[in-house]
Amino acid sequence: MSLPSRYRAIMVRSFVSLKLACALILLLTMGNLGAAESVPLPRPRPAQPATVQPTDVPKAEEAAGPSACRLRLTTDLAIAPSVASITGPGECGAGDLVRLEAAVMPDNSQVVFTPPATIRCTMAEALANWVREDAAALAQDLGGVLRAIQNFDAYDCRGRNRVVGAKISEHGKGNALDMRGLRLGNGKFFEFTDAHVSRDFRERVRKSVCSRFTTVLGPGSDGYHETHIHVDLAERRGGYRMCQWDVRDPKPAAAEIAATIPLPPPRPKVEDKGTSGRKL
Repeated sequence: MSLPSRYRAIMVRSFVSLKLACALILLLTMGNLGAAESVPLPRPRPAQPATVQPTDVPKAEEAAGPSACRLRLTTDLAIAPSVASITGPGECGAGDLVRLEAAVMPDNSQVVFTPPATIRCTMAEALANWVREDAAALAQDLGGVLRAIQNFDAYDCRGRNRVVGAKISEHGKGNALDMRGLRLGNGKFFEFTDAHVSRDFRERVRKSVCSRFTTVLGPGSDGYHETHIHVDLAERRGGYRMCQWDVRDPKPAAAEIAATIPLPPPRPKVEDKGTSGRKL
């Protein structure tokens, strides 16, 4: 049975409209897919690092082991326990530090450093050798046995001569010590800069420290070392060394100075002309 032409035309038009609608839907779907592909996706989250349980990490100097100096500086030579390195502030700081408490003599007696000095191991070694090999023998000329070295500054973060803004002192590197004098077993104390102490003794001390340390500053050097001796192991170009210490004689007493001042000449005799030739 055939449909009337009118119905067939309606069905054709409906079918064409359906195809057009399907085609439009398909085009829209493809457009959305293209747009979606052009939109960048967010980056994936970074992988979370694995949780590591904290462990005790040894300090670099401990991991590296003791220095050659530390191996030499045994209790046969000095009582000098190691102390932690110092870093900063600024240019200050030093590693391989020790607290020099005493030099140990060949007979196992001790010469103490008062107060104990926090300095580099190499500086402590040089001081211990100086006490053992030079200072002890020099002290015998003063009539006693050496028992102590009295010192001032060891490690101290500051500029040279405590001047603000000055170049960092060797004290700020743990490479210097200021020594005041020595004490004997009989209790007597002798200052290195005391002009009343034997000049020969002071001359010999000067010679010994200048041969062992690269810098020696004392009276007459710069005005800042009139009451003590500064020694250090500063390294300079060409191996230059500095030994500036005037060994002075005692200043003359006031009576001696007065005796050298000439007295004014006596006043000339003046005659009284008014009474000359008159009888009284």
